[in-house]
Amino acid sequence: MKIIPILLILTLPGFFTCQAQNNKQMSENKNPLLCDPETGVCEIPGNANNSSTLASTSAGKPVKIIYFTDPICSSCWGIEPQLHKLKLEYGEVIGIEYRMGGLLPDWSYNSGGISKPSDVAHHWDEVSLHYDMPIDGDVWLEDPLPSSFPPSIAFKSAQLQDNQKALRFLRRIREMVFLEKKNITKWEHIADAATAVGLDAQQLQKDMEDKGKKAFEADLALARQMGVRGFPSMFFTDSTGKQEFVYGVKPYKVYETAIQKLAASAKPFAYNKDWQHLFNHFNTLTKKEFAELMNISAAESNTLLQKLTSEGLLVETSTKNGSLWRVK
Repeated sequence: MKIIPILLILTLPGFFTCQAQNNKQMSENKNPLLCDPETGVCEIPGNANNSSTLASTSAGKPVKIIYFTDPICSSCWGIEPQLHKLKLEYGEVIGIEYRMGGLLPDWSYNSGGISKPSDVAHHWDEVSLHYDMPIDGDVWLEDPLPSSFPPSIAFKSAQLQDNQKALRFLRRIREMVFLEKKNITKWEHIADAATAVGLDAQQLQKDMEDKGKKAFEADLALARQMGVRGFPSMFFTDSTGKQEFVYGVKPYKVYETAIQKLAASAKPFAYNKDWQHLFNHFNTLTKKEFAELMNISAAESNTLLQKLTSEGLLVETSTKNGSLWRVK
């Protein structure tokens, strides 16, 4: 799998970063993978937000969300608990479009104290502790990624086959890179993830060379058009064109409020909080995700998950910075 041509990289309005822009001087020291956990943002320097081009809602849902993300964006991994709950409580109201933004084109830069992949390892460990989501930064020491473009193109290719399977594919490759320390630019890992979620790996590989790459380029163009500054960026809009914008990792209430401003009659759905129902729906959950969905504390979540594991009902995948559970 070849990396996206350099010509496409040069069309970006600036390289994507993961560090808050607290002042003008800091904008000179941006670096793609330095996400600021305090603001919850992986930011692009020098891009003003302009969401006026947002399209109307789709698929009959009152509220459309365009979500700009990246497979290796640590802040986007940190937002998974809120997204899970949002889908369960407001799934009948919202339609979410996942768009790739291109966090890491390549390593042809030296800024923000990071000049090589190994410099990212400690930062990811810190982000993991802040979000209380398992991330093992040692992937940058053991099998570093040269770019986030190949897994982004793979996701766009997966969408061509089946959107729901594509979302499961995105989840799987994120688990691979954040917990299993796998270089998800390698075809062997992309193929394993595709097969695991029921995608046609052979067709995926073919589309990555053509249709998937073009779809990724279209996402980058849309990001520029909409003035995306970084990830996660979520644009909410209703059928009249009224808009709300949520930037970075925020508490659940912020996303809920954005929906209710656009659909005043929207009420949260009282979903089934039985642990089995939640795992059947999401397949894998972290302690933080389970706590958010169950509306319990992280400590209570961990206790319950460990109990279910000891009873042989769940299987735990452990890392130095947390665990992931799945039904046995």
